[in-house]
Amino acid sequence: MELTAAEIRRAVRAALAEDLGGGDVTTLATVPPGAQSIALLRAREPLVIAGIQFAEIAFREVAEQYHRRDESPKAGARGTRSSGKLIKIKKYFPDGQRAKAGDTLLEISGSSRAILSAERVALNFVQRLSGVATATAQFVDAVRGTKAKILDTRKTTPGWRRFEKYAVVCGGGKNHRVGLFDLVLIKDNHLVALQNEIPNAIAAAVGRARKKYPKLKVEVEADTLEQVAQAAAAGANIILLDNMTPPQLRQAVKIIRGRAQSEASGGVNLKTVRAIAATGVDFISVGAITHSARAVDLGLDFKNKSE
Repeated sequence: MELTAAEIRRAVRAALAEDLGGGDVTTLATVPPGAQSIALLRAREPLVIAGIQFAEIAFREVAEQYHRRDESPKAGARGTRSSGKLIKIKKYFPDGQRAKAGDTLLEISGSSRAILSAERVALNFVQRLSGVATATAQFVDAVRGTKAKILDTRKTTPGWRRFEKYAVVCGGGKNHRVGLFDLVLIKDNHLVALQNEIPNAIAAAVGRARKKYPKLKVEVEADTLEQVAQAAAAGANIILLDNMTPPQLRQAVKIIRGRAQSEASGGVNLKTVRAIAATGVDFISVGAITHSARAVDLGLDFKNKSE
């Protein structure tokens, strides 16, 4: 999952508009236009970084806004300086890298007003996305040495799916389908709707999916070992082993015999994931890495002149 600068900028601008509204009244009232500062974005706990570019764009966008506000009445001033000249940013860590508590991630220097007004939006993006990356890395570490890969799900924050799936990759995980459009996933409710089909619902569903979308992979959710056998026989590319115990997962892998890839799902947490991986499944999907990831602890601190 790769993000474009344009989509990041759109998201940042929307977040800034939500936060700034008609203006940061506290900063406008107390901080002179020409004030200059240096601030450090620091990790306050060990984490895996994601979303640094969101923070960079937030600071630059607000710096440009203040430049237009403060300088536009002056003849010829409008648009004469780029945000890169209004504010300078030094990046110490790229996305996907691990940082320790106390590490400086960014150093921002320039307009005090811009730094203060962009602070919360910048932190919100990096804290949330680094939280997803950090949670993903914990699961990836837990299955290290097995062949299992950690997958995300569609259990994401509305409007943030691409960002959170990007953060999963930063944490060492793999993206499952992005949405309902890029992989056929035949689930239990689909099969109930086809329960009277011959020879069985799974064979009928896979056959229809192949005919309708021949270029897409087909995945089938299996709740029982009988369904596993039916999905493998039907030619599914991936078989989702839903809420199976480790002994059942091992038996399912034997039934599949390499005819399809296997994905374990349901009841996965950091206490159970290693045992699940040891059964020989190819993938383990974990909804918690996006829907329940805790925002990491970051801080933005202004440097005193004596520092």
